[in-house]
Amino acid sequence: MTNISAPPSYLNYDPATRRLRLDPHEQRFVQDPYEAYAWLHANARSFFWEDFGFWCLAGYDDVNRLLRDRRFGREKPAGADDQGLAGDRSHLKAFDAIEANSMLELEPPVHTRLRTLVNRAFVSRQVERLRPRVEALANELIDGFEAGGQVDLLPAFAAPLPITIIAEMLGVPVEMGPQLLAWSHDMVAMYMHGRTRETEDRANAASQAFSDFLRAYVAERRKNPGDDLLSLLISAQEDGQKLTEDELVSSAILLLNAGHEATVHQTGNAVRTILKQGGDPRRFFTTPEETAATVEECLRFDAPLHMFTRYAYGEIEAAEGLTLKQGQQVGLLLGCANRDPEAYAAPHEFQPGRSDQKNVSFGAGIHFCIGAPLARLEMQTSLKVLFDRLPQISLAEEPLYRDSYHFHGLERLTCRW
Repeated sequence: MTNISAPPSYLNYDPATRRLRLDPHEQRFVQDPYEAYAWLHANARSFFWEDFGFWCLAGYDDVNRLLRDRRFGREKPAGADDQGLAGDRSHLKAFDAIEANSMLELEPPVHTRLRTLVNRAFVSRQVERLRPRVEALANELIDGFEAGGQVDLLPAFAAPLPITIIAEMLGVPVEMGPQLLAWSHDMVAMYMHGRTRETEDRANAASQAFSDFLRAYVAERRKNPGDDLLSLLISAQEDGQKLTEDELVSSAILLLNAGHEATVHQTGNAVRTILKQGGDPRRFFTTPEETAATVEECLRFDAPLHMFTRYAYGEIEAAEGLTLKQGQQVGLLLGCANRDPEAYAAPHEFQPGRSDQKNVSFGAGIHFCIGAPLARLEMQTSLKVLFDRLPQISLAEEPLYRDSYHFHGLERLTCRW
């Protein structure tokens, strides 16, 4: 690591006002955010990030605590600070309609009802039944490229596996996978820094097409229910209440989007991390316990999501010396918290099985990632199959990260064996 007494050249910080200027599109930061994070841990554990327009927390304890603090939430309160993103949203009608019923953007009691209805499909015992299917699919994908000797693992392996699994779970056609991915990519672009009107128009068009597709599919499933998740959501009740059609569509889109987006990034990041260790990659996957520990350390070491935001629901002290007003937004830096030297021994070293493993990559509290058991199982199974099948695999070129903060993933992952 570089000397943390001096900030990286691209980072400008005023200690008197605690205001930070750090362009999230700066290539040195895109390729290695951990250099800046190390400096922040030593010098500015809470700061106002001017490029985003809100306060951010860098330390593990603060991030973990605010994720669980019910005085902060995802649902925008009246008079909330929009960081200049307010104004005419008529061109985002379809996108906003989906967001309005997404459990990710809601708080209790509505959030509780939605999550209870959806959660029954994602409890660990339900997910565990998918392990043989994930293993078979990983082998099928490798069969498709093994003879070539070289492949970009992102489109050939990391992307098709989770989108296939979530499509099969929901009961939508697997051949729709590429179209579902395209819609999802256009929608999640709304959460990235520096979005444009073109980004918004594409997201709204994708939202409309995605919604239309699912409404037609829901109508079909109502007439001919199966044993899939969509049929379960249609029939599920909580205290006599069912999901409305709008809630059903929003929940299905959230599950499809979240069911692959972060997993694709994390799988790519994990392969890069493991291959960077050198030696036989199979040594990290010799037992189920070692496999699980390796995946947890991959999640901590190079997380797929680096920022998650909350609104303050009152005047609250968010961190030492930082009081937020009602409606202010705060950025919780998950990838930064996972490398906090006050929370982890040797935080910048890859140490599977570390005794201080407590990463916040899936969040915490009532918005803890509902698909975490599935994501963990997919990674444990697919990575073990990959390295068992291709123990000689190596990086064919240095992988570069995409300019997509706060999603943190690779542009491509070209490997050979």
